[in-house]
Amino acid sequence: MRIFKFGGASVKNASAVRNVVRVLQQEGTDSTLVVISAMGKMTNAFEVLIDAYYNRQNNLNEALTFIYDFHFNIIKDLFEIDSENVKNRVNELLGELNGFMIQNESRDYNYVYDQIVGYGELLSTTIVSFYLKSIGIENNWLDVREYLKTDSNYRDAKINWSSTEKIIKGNVDVQRLNITQGFIGRNNDTTTTLGREGSDYTAGIFAFCLNAHSVTIWKDVEGVLNADPRVFSKTELLKEISYSEAIEMAFYGASVIHPKTIQPLEKRNIPLYVRSFDHLDKKGTRVSKGVSLRPLISCYIVKKNQILISISVKDFSFMVENNISQVFEKLHKHRLKVNLVQNSALSFSVCVDDKFNNFDEFYQELKHIYNIKAYKGVTLYTIRHFDDDAIDLIRQKGKSLIRQINTKTAQLVIEEST
Repeated sequence: MRIFKFGGASVKNASAVRNVVRVLQQEGTDSTLVVISAMGKMTNAFEVLIDAYYNRQNNLNEALTFIYDFHFNIIKDLFEIDSENVKNRVNELLGELNGFMIQNESRDYNYVYDQIVGYGELLSTTIVSFYLKSIGIENNWLDVREYLKTDSNYRDAKINWSSTEKIIKGNVDVQRLNITQGFIGRNNDTTTTLGREGSDYTAGIFAFCLNAHSVTIWKDVEGVLNADPRVFSKTELLKEISYSEAIEMAFYGASVIHPKTIQPLEKRNIPLYVRSFDHLDKKGTRVSKGVSLRPLISCYIVKKNQILISISVKDFSFMVENNISQVFEKLHKHRLKVNLVQNSALSFSVCVDDKFNNFDEFYQELKHIYNIKAYKGVTLYTIRHFDDDAIDLIRQKGKSLIRQINTKTAQLVIEEST
């Protein structure tokens, strides 16, 4: 059994869907499970819809129409004849979405988010599955919510591994081509999501439960590069990465591989490949047990739009364990993801992601107890296997607010020059 994962860029339009077919035809379709994300930037479009619905904004119908038109235009471009079945199924899904928005009474944003956003994956996989059948490639369309069982931590659900493994092992036909969704799961009776970019994790879950031969993530780049080409002018392909190195890179924020994806693969020693869907002759990057990094060069990981928070006690006494414990309790409460920690006798600094926009609430709770200074919009650069030249390259990008170095990793928080 092989697991393939195609992201949004892989299915962003009719031409891209046809290219997915080209990949499957060359690589083979037997004993393959394909995980597919929402098409193009549809997750962003569904987030616009969610905000319009939740905040009762006037652009709700406009947001719905955009989603409707996007998918039906792709259907029009893909299907020359016999498109009624796929249109009917897409209309059913959109009808379910409308039904939820009419009947829902919850004001829990995270719950509402999860019930709506997953329709991007349901629509994309439906269209791809019908298209494959229309050109003679039989496949099973699987509703991943029937297979991935989670808790009810909406927007960042945790997998119930025992239930999930039992269901997948007992119900997936491993001889055939299967098409399913990434990113979403289900608790007892409602949809949950695994976090942004969770489709890679979905592939890892299926691979673990089916003891797959391999996982391949198909992308619009040749493989895993040592830096983001949108930020750095010179990049180099990493041909091999060990599981432990990949986990380190993912932990620090490398966007090519989802942080949770590697762990289930390592447990079963399942190799992960990152390959280009445009250049099928390229071998890409292999992540497996073995060599740490080939070639052994500096790797740059960039996290933009961070908040650097510096905290000190108002009476200038030491920041001790109970102070730091209290701060971490509030960081956890407000779901501020900590990416760097540095403390001295009098102050404690953290660099955080505020993806749920909760910083202001965090600040209000602590401002009466501590002096708090925040630098918003800073960039966190992490360098694995750094040298002096690598650090100098980052320091040229702006004012260095914090620098932290250990044996293999350097991290710099930069207030970038405008």
